[in-house]
Amino acid sequence: MKTLQRLYMKDFFRLLFLIAAGLSIIFSIVEMINRIDDFPSTSSLVLYSLFNTPKFFIYLLPMSVLICSLFTFGQAFRRREIMAIKAAGGRLRTLFYPFIAAGIILSVVSFLAGEILVPYFSKKAIELKKRAEGKSEQLAFNVGSLWLKSKNGSPVKIDLYIVDKKIAKGIDIFLFGKEFLKERIIADRAFWNGKTWILEDITKYDIETGKIEKLRRMNYPGLESPDLFSEEIRKPDEMRLFDLYRYIQRLKDAGFQNKRLIVDLNSKISFPLINIFMMMLGISLSAREKLGGGLFSAGLGLLISLFYWFGYTFMLSMGYAGIIPPSVSAWTIPVVFAVFAVYLFVKIPE
Repeated sequence: MKTLQRLYMKDFFRLLFLIAAGLSIIFSIVEMINRIDDFPSTSSLVLYSLFNTPKFFIYLLPMSVLICSLFTFGQAFRRREIMAIKAAGGRLRTLFYPFIAAGIILSVVSFLAGEILVPYFSKKAIELKKRAEGKSEQLAFNVGSLWLKSKNGSPVKIDLYIVDKKIAKGIDIFLFGKEFLKERIIADRAFWNGKTWILEDITKYDIETGKIEKLRRMNYPGLESPDLFSEEIRKPDEMRLFDLYRYIQRLKDAGFQNKRLIVDLNSKISFPLINIFMMMLGISLSAREKLGGGLFSAGLGLLISLFYWFGYTFMLSMGYAGIIPPSVSAWTIPVVFAVFAVYLFVKIPE
């Protein structure tokens, strides 16, 4: 039994690497074609596409796991190998247990890659795109906080920026003279009125004279429009789980709840877990002798994967729109697939 398990495991992972890597490269090439006008040289364009490959690999891994498990064991049934194992007194679920363990490992690897590799390479891709467009680094983002330069070069610190509301809280502006700090402006909050930023509850410190002035409201045209912030601030898939959680908590403490970010937080956990159940589903379906050969199994895997993708994306969209709770939107389809996969695995005919 162990010899067969090693042989099937070897076939599975060889096929998994080819399919997952191949699909990731295809998607990277498509991305490269879409961005061909944004880069002045072919080398930078190719490098940008390579930086996006880990992201595509993680997205396509569940589909690849399902197709490979269906194909591997579908072929084994077609060659009557599984029938021979059963005739010799072997139990199918015992044969499949190492693959369940492999599915767990793939889920862990997918999660860790999403936490380590994807944020790192996404940052590299963004930096490369900025250099290609001739843009300099205009702001630094860290869990909702921003450091940036105003139009006149003065450093500005924003404690918390709410992207969808175009509201900033805790603004600190440092105005320098020729050699030293001349003035400091602290505002409790600021909002974009469509043309300029409006600061509210302001305290102005004149460093030269020591004068302190309190203002209820003032215009500050020195800051760039919110479009710059939206472009520069990292997206949820470019953030680690803990960073995204801290950002959500900071928004919550400030009185804002971003349901879209909560959906993304849940999906960072639910999405990698589906690799386990895609493995179980592929094994369970292929254990039915009426399923067909390897090519049919691969086609069935693709069909099920597309159904999963459409269902999962639709539920996330419902969560983004606030129609259903964020946790429900991110977990419904994975849980449905998990229950179905476990049920079929338990019912594998021995």
